[in-house]
Amino acid sequence: MRGAIRAGVGMVLLSSAMVTAGLWAQSRPPASPAGVSATEVLGRHDEREGYVGGRWLEVRYGRPIRRGRDLFGPPDFADALSDGAPVWRAGANVSTRLITEVPIVIEGRQIPAGEHTLFIELASRTRWTLIVSGWPAQTTYDETNKAALWGAYDYTPDKDLVRARMQIDRLPRSFDQLSWQFLDMSDSGGRLALLWDRTLASVPFRIDR
Repeated sequence: MRGAIRAGVGMVLLSSAMVTAGLWAQSRPPASPAGVSATEVLGRHDEREGYVGGRWLEVRYGRPIRRGRDLFGPPDFADALSDGAPVWRAGANVSTRLITEVPIVIEGRQIPAGEHTLFIELASRTRWTLIVSGWPAQTTYDETNKAALWGAYDYTPDKDLVRARMQIDRLPRSFDQLSWQFLDMSDSGGRLALLWDRTLASVPFRIDR
């Protein structure tokens, strides 16, 4: 009798483990999960309501993981990252997008409030150029849609709003998952930055009030 009970309990535990494994397989994150980095400026602190009246800046992008790769070392690193596109999408899957509720200025050029796409031209390991583009982004891939981009494929420079040389710094630790961040922020501006592995690439910008 006890053996039958133990066998029954074992079957229940096995079935539970199989269900859990099946649910995990169905719910595993994609290889490059979606990410959002955001900051808020030009607001004020209220004792009751907190930070009010601010304006949002966001970067929405796919977040590839290094997974042991030598990302920026090989001679053909730019071709590997661009994956056949003329520039790097600086993320994964859907084009990287900058969404801002306030105009900003990079390299003396105003970028109006709204949604824009971000790309990086990788001329060498130390010469990167940030591109802010007016190309719209496809949120789901549609090969018949020639008016918007998926990733950086079919990118052309005719819709560029600004190109800015990026400052390249080496990090003391390896950052495993690509991340866009807003650094050194104030109501006057800050730095828009990409971090991946031991590389930090950034450009300064200011808020255009």
